[in-house]
Amino acid sequence: MKTKWITISAAAILCMNMLNACKEGTGESVQTDSTTTVYNDQVASPEYAYTEASPTESKNSAYPEMDQSLDDLAMNTEEYEYMPENIFLSPTINPLSTFSIDVDNASYTNVRRMLNDGQTPPVDAVRTEEFVNYFNYEYPIPAKKDVFSVYTEVGTCPWNENNQLVHIGLQGYTIPTEDLPPTNLVFLLDVSGSMEDENKLGLLKKSFKLLVDNLTEQDKVSIVTYAGEERVVLESTSCSKSNKEKIKTAIDDLSAGGSTNGEGGINKAYDIASANLLKNGNNRVILATDGDFNMGQSSDGELTRLIEEKRELGVYLTILGFGMGNYKDSKMESLADNGNGNYFYIDDISESNKVLVTNLAGTLFTIAKDVKIQVEFNPEYVSEYRLIGYENRLMNAEDFEDDKKDAGELGAGHTVTAIYEIVPGKAKNSNLKYQNKTSNPSNDLATIKLRYKKPNETTSILKELIIPSNSSKNLESCSERFRFSAAVAGFSLILRESKFIGDFSYDDVLAIARKASSMDDLEKVEFITLVNKAKLLSQE
Repeated sequence: MKTKWITISAAAILCMNMLNACKEGTGESVQTDSTTTVYNDQVASPEYAYTEASPTESKNSAYPEMDQSLDDLAMNTEEYEYMPENIFLSPTINPLSTFSIDVDNASYTNVRRMLNDGQTPPVDAVRTEEFVNYFNYEYPIPAKKDVFSVYTEVGTCPWNENNQLVHIGLQGYTIPTEDLPPTNLVFLLDVSGSMEDENKLGLLKKSFKLLVDNLTEQDKVSIVTYAGEERVVLESTSCSKSNKEKIKTAIDDLSAGGSTNGEGGINKAYDIASANLLKNGNNRVILATDGDFNMGQSSDGELTRLIEEKRELGVYLTILGFGMGNYKDSKMESLADNGNGNYFYIDDISESNKVLVTNLAGTLFTIAKDVKIQVEFNPEYVSEYRLIGYENRLMNAEDFEDDKKDAGELGAGHTVTAIYEIVPGKAKNSNLKYQNKTSNPSNDLATIKLRYKKPNETTSILKELIIPSNSSKNLESCSERFRFSAAVAGFSLILRESKFIGDFSYDDVLAIARKASSMDDLEKVEFITLVNKAKLLSQE
């Protein structure tokens, strides 16, 4: 089942309500706005929503695809960015692969919600790197002075045994709770009408109260809400034991209603964060929303430019997405990517606990910013390569050494995983006339370079390591982390209907994942359950 996700004007729904109340049509058109016209109980609009699996046929309409019940009109207006998947490249023509890290995992939990609801996700809702990065692969823990460790492994590609996968993992150092720096947090909470559902504002309240319970006396919290206008609900307040009840009461008292002026809320939240800035502390705005902005600057481009300006204030951003039906994933991912931020989708209270309690340090405390990875494959051993995922994190080769170019942040204790699929063999010479067609003799398979900045610094630090050409193993001999991450990547590629996956199936994913999992790892067990659900849905 494939679903087309296209925006429908709210004015169209209003007009349908009005016209359906009238039993007799006049034959005249009613102009509702610049894009929507109603003809004899029919809404004519260039933007409408429908589901291919269950089309509503009309016997009386000149526009049968638009003649739907009000329930159908209220269906999905979720938005996801179109992302063509990365293709194979030759190292003689494209010698450098450069990208920004991505610690977000919103795509995985959002798709989990869809599968649990018995719905096949749209292709563009699936971002492979966020599937892979949802799981902790227990890479070696680095010393604080090293900031993060780098792990590599090469093995057989499970969906094409003639190819290999190159697994690259980063592990940030951990910060004991007692050593966490003081925090200046601003909760920026969407209380517009679209947030009234229990899985939106109701879950939001429970989530933020969990967070408050885990903050310390050295931390401060402010609360800003926005609907038709922004409002300061709570000025900066220390999280002492007595004040925590005051903060949680302010959260409990929130109610939903009105339109969504996200721009006003963002401006107010950053003003408060800047006014209470901790020079040697952690300063962060936590935005909780369904992303359905409809007042002020509300386009992706306008909001992205706004958030780019705000990141220069030294304030980081965390986005927590809630809800379904009108969820604007593309907008929230863009804000996080451009605002020195991270992005999570909260589908239940367990995920809230994971993000805001178990992984609190990683969510709120950045240990390295503007982290970039650049890989150079040796054309003597690699005929072609492709980066799996990270389609919207690719960078130009020259951006790697440009410290003005923004890139992803790594939180305390966070892991980041990237996977390349490579075609072994010697690369063909390029047809370029002036380029050097010979490479220096080397037994290296690839060179990996990483650049990052410490949170309060502006000059990047370089790390470099080599992958030897004789390091590949067959799949069965690879580590559990390699095999499980390959299963997760393969699952995402099936959902994305990848042209590179061949006849690799859900059963193949299950076979690999089961052998690389233990029954006491609940997240991996849940993954296996999701694969089974996707398999059943594909058979309907």
